[in-house]
Amino acid sequence: MPVSRRGVLAGTAVAGAALAIPGTASAVTSAEAPKMGPGDPRYQDLVTRGQNRRFVGRPDYIRVIRSPQDAVAAVQEAVRGGKRIAVRGGGHCFEDFVDSSDIEVVLDMSTNNDITWDPRYRAFSVGSGAILENLYKELFFGWGVTVPGGGCLGVGVGGHFAGGGYGPLSRKYGSVVDHLYGVEIVVVDARGRARTVVATRDNEYRDLWWAHTGGGGGNFGVVIRYLLRSSGATGRTPEESLPKAPAALRSTLLVYDWSKTTQGDFVRTVRNWFTFFEQHNTPDSPYATLYAPFVITQQKAGQFLLSTQIDAAVPDSEQLMNAFNAAITDGVQVKPQTVDIGVGPFLHLTMARSIGETATPSRAKYKAGYLKKGYTDAQILAMYRGLTDPAYDGPDSSILLVPYGGKVNTVPSNATAAAQRDVMAKMVLAASWESATDDAKHLAWARKVYADIYRDTGGVPVPNAISAGSYINYPDTDLADPAYNKSGVPWHDLYYLGNYPRLQQIKAKWDPRNVFHHKLSIHQPG
Repeated sequence: MPVSRRGVLAGTAVAGAALAIPGTASAVTSAEAPKMGPGDPRYQDLVTRGQNRRFVGRPDYIRVIRSPQDAVAAVQEAVRGGKRIAVRGGGHCFEDFVDSSDIEVVLDMSTNNDITWDPRYRAFSVGSGAILENLYKELFFGWGVTVPGGGCLGVGVGGHFAGGGYGPLSRKYGSVVDHLYGVEIVVVDARGRARTVVATRDNEYRDLWWAHTGGGGGNFGVVIRYLLRSSGATGRTPEESLPKAPAALRSTLLVYDWSKTTQGDFVRTVRNWFTFFEQHNTPDSPYATLYAPFVITQQKAGQFLLSTQIDAAVPDSEQLMNAFNAAITDGVQVKPQTVDIGVGPFLHLTMARSIGETATPSRAKYKAGYLKKGYTDAQILAMYRGLTDPAYDGPDSSILLVPYGGKVNTVPSNATAAAQRDVMAKMVLAASWESATDDAKHLAWARKVYADIYRDTGGVPVPNAISAGSYINYPDTDLADPAYNKSGVPWHDLYYLGNYPRLQQIKAKWDPRNVFHHKLSIHQPG
């Protein structure tokens, strides 16, 4: 497509019984988990795994974690040495929670990536270093099932799951955390002792499980593996434990030419998109499997697009798709180009339409918000002004509108840490560029456009009739800065709504020494 892959990436980029296992630093030898400092040939590759090149850390050393014993030993060593710890999974954190100058030890989970069936818990066991692409392939080819995870294939499950992951199938099957049965995690007690705990939906450590259903990564310990079994699943076999994957998907693209898009057509098009998803936001809707992210790249890109898919097995899927495209173009003077991708096998088309990993990531800034209903015309015009600003040259920057809600909204707000359960979409504003010399220009653009969209609520998505705060997996440290958040609503209320006090209590219980923290981590009470 003429819209650049990097531009799209900027737009989308995007756990029975109780078991507590004490661990000690002597449980593993240094040969099993080597300490790699700046002189090690592997060090530079490991520190540059992050996908936002604004941030590249220089820790004292890195350990590659392959087992719970590795993790316990590495955490114990760091705690005894008084060193700051960060954990890297897929490397897609939008801020410098791992690649910060004050991080002294990085635990790299990338080889901790086994995906198996655990009969003890009747759940899939997923190593926290696994990436979504491998997870989808293992679940689908092995058992014909899937999870409603994200569309960026290189994202690691470690942070994606803990923050309340979502994706193309969430309107039908809910958030990823609605399928999270348990979590195995290395925690540190008040005496500084590291140990592993398996916390599940129905054991005595349920509070720690709950904290990982949307509380965000880097808060409570080092996740070793996740256990996946859908809430309400009563079967005992793998095939009965997670949602069945579609057999095939039907897909189209609407491609818009910026040179022919007037302000009036832009406002009508975006309004049509919002109206459609407001009207089709229930899990029993024939459109529940319809996923239509609107990737609106900045005007200098030349084009922007609406990418749509629906389960091909849904009755009258072709007519439903045509009706959707007609609804989006209704009243628009200059129609977009319609590209009919047709019907393809589920996994093949999912892979083709997803965002793969890149070896040359760019510099970026992301800002986001949940929507209960569509923006006002004034807010849509703010989007238009930002995207067509003649003084800004950012062809890889974008505003992404993503359908959400449906099945997600059937879960009470306090049933998981992911509190936003009355929404219909998410917005992601992404500035993307190459050179450090351009940082100030692109950061200023992103902050200006975001502030303009939310100018009536202090520059941030304060929960109200339209907005529902923001998504912790799209962290934005500006929300904690009064220079940019002028609403008087603290950052944690934007991310966690009424669930924050409970997360604070769990933090105090399971990480009393505050070993695991970053710029937007859960604070202990008081």
